[in-house]
Amino acid sequence: MTLETAAERVTLPLADPFTISRSTQTDAENLIVTVTDEAGHTGVGGAAPSKHYGETADTVAAVLSDLLADVESVGDPHALEQIETRMRSTVADNPAARCAVSIAMWDLAAKRVDLPLYRLWGLDPSATPVTSFTVGIDTTARMHEKAAAAAEAGYSLLKVKLGGDRDREIVEAVRDAAPAATLRVDANEAWTPREAVMKSGWLADLGVEFVEQPVPASNREGLRFVYERSALPIAADESCVTAADVPAVADRCDIVNLKLMKTGGLAEARRAIATARAHGLEVMLGCMIESNASIAAAAHLAPSVDYADLDGSLLLETDPFTGVDLAGGSIDLAATDRPGTGAVRDDR
Repeated sequence: MTLETAAERVTLPLADPFTISRSTQTDAENLIVTVTDEAGHTGVGGAAPSKHYGETADTVAAVLSDLLADVESVGDPHALEQIETRMRSTVADNPAARCAVSIAMWDLAAKRVDLPLYRLWGLDPSATPVTSFTVGIDTTARMHEKAAAAAEAGYSLLKVKLGGDRDREIVEAVRDAAPAATLRVDANEAWTPREAVMKSGWLADLGVEFVEQPVPASNREGLRFVYERSALPIAADESCVTAADVPAVADRCDIVNLKLMKTGGLAEARRAIATARAHGLEVMLGCMIESNASIAAAAHLAPSVDYADLDGSLLLETDPFTGVDLAGGSIDLAATDRPGTGAVRDDR
């Protein structure tokens, strides 16, 4: 079988500048991959590289031709494990690049059998968690406004970015703006272990559900220190990238936050979820700032996990792709009437 492949680079402006403890973004560079079979079915995938994990749009663009050559050489849209194994051999790093191809291949495989991806995997759409909506770091007044607007739009779960000297002020402002919302906080590695333990006390008093990545990923003993003393459950994000990292954090967190762009593809993400389950951990499925070309695939995987943080496309000013409906935080897979991931380009 002959498969035709293509890739393009897109710059996606954000609705608002997005700030976390270590950086600010005003746009997101994604790369879009397509794979088309002889019958005209086209699989779509996206890469959202992160400099924090050593990737940029340039590095993804540099390796995509080699990865797509692997797809063309295998030639079978259903030989998914063979393709992903070959890609790992071709490019050891650059997980976002491999992820884009992985998503496109799974999308194509599901389209060829005319099934939404969640049904191909046999997942229960009623088990899909609600996604949170992230409030990035800004002035306290602006974060209050954003939280109020998100609550008004129907988002019942808010994830609040922290990591500075206004942390308590910020959480109090968000709680005031959205008194009925469930709050989660993410320090993105910004705190010391003792600072994290201290802050967990008043965060619990303010009704926060859990704390994500309180300390640097390199400080695994610090993560254990926090886990053993925190007043709240601890989620590991930067500390847990692939399935191989799960055993090392299993005794120092309650939840692992897995992202397709960290794992390198859907097959590895499913392995990481299974590994976390085997270690008695809860699982959150997160994202980068991404188009629906990749977010839609994560949405189909969401019935496998306990928590979802899949708002990456919701933070964009415009998205060239329509995917699974996430309005108000509800991931409505049962309403998805398109095969594959459901991601469709709006301008074509």
